[in-house]
Amino acid sequence: MKRVIIIFIAFLFFAFVVEVPIFFTPKKWPKPTYNFLKNPISKEKILLGKILFYDPILSKDNTISCASCHSQYSAFTHIDHALSHGIHDSIGTRNSPALMNLAWQKTFMWDGAINNLDVQALAPISHPSEMGSNINEVIKKINALKKYRQLFKRAFGDSVATGENTLKSISQFLLTIISANAKYDKVMRKEQTFTPQEENGYKLFKKNCSVCHTEPLFTNNEFANNGISLDTKLNDYGKYKISKQSTDSLKFKIPTLRNIEFTFPYMHDGRFKKLSEVLNHYTSSIKASKTLPKELQKPIVLSSNEKVDIIAFLLTLTDKEFIFDKRYSYQNLN
Repeated sequence: MKRVIIIFIAFLFFAFVVEVPIFFTPKKWPKPTYNFLKNPISKEKILLGKILFYDPILSKDNTISCASCHSQYSAFTHIDHALSHGIHDSIGTRNSPALMNLAWQKTFMWDGAINNLDVQALAPISHPSEMGSNINEVIKKINALKKYRQLFKRAFGDSVATGENTLKSISQFLLTIISANAKYDKVMRKEQTFTPQEENGYKLFKKNCSVCHTEPLFTNNEFANNGISLDTKLNDYGKYKISKQSTDSLKFKIPTLRNIEFTFPYMHDGRFKKLSEVLNHYTSSIKASKTLPKELQKPIVLSSNEKVDIIAFLLTLTDKEFIFDKRYSYQNLN
């Protein structure tokens, strides 16, 4: 009995002391698209979601967690390989997208296969080359653990985990992953100023890149064919896989450029390792096709120095406070 009391006190200490991030809308940002009425935010749900995010229990063999492909120190993506890795050393079919500012997104995945953050985790959980499990197996394992019965009781008032509440708690933690304090943001708030090189890069960026990578999120959350050639091994036609509409062929979700310094390799298949390679693509390697947008039907003209200036600006989108915020980290669970 004494041991049980000690464990319970330790749990209460853990639940109250572990600091978790809370959702907020940065000033002058658009209204979030996420429906908070269907999943009211709370510290208890966020904490539960954070613990699940770092727990490999979500995978079939208990070896892969969400954080395996979405590391905080690379802006919640991976950087050591082009395509995601999963159970049994499996290799996925796409580069892992960076996770941030998800409350402002209506669709998820490179092809837009998911349109609700509250069910997004089902995709990697069930993908055979990622977590290789299913929600029923996950719930069975979760309900067998006392720590989760206690956490679900605090978060939802019921110690029995359900698929719906498990997924909603994960999305609650994902909602709090907000990056809005890079040098760019401080300049916009008039707390700092760009260097002349960064300022010129910003002007060039607005002229050549902002149609798709719209401020302040640095994405318009749409889908586009950016003129990269088809990878003949993956044969990935993007959104077409979901819609089966020819007008969606080779269209992929436009990623945010926030923290792009840390989110290499780039593109849906991770083909580019450097930002210079990305810019070289847009100036000299655009592949014409029926779905190529008008903005890219003529190559972007940039000198070598202008490319360097754009990269200098892109580096102002690095939010190191976000990258190293202990409230998001695994270490803060211990």
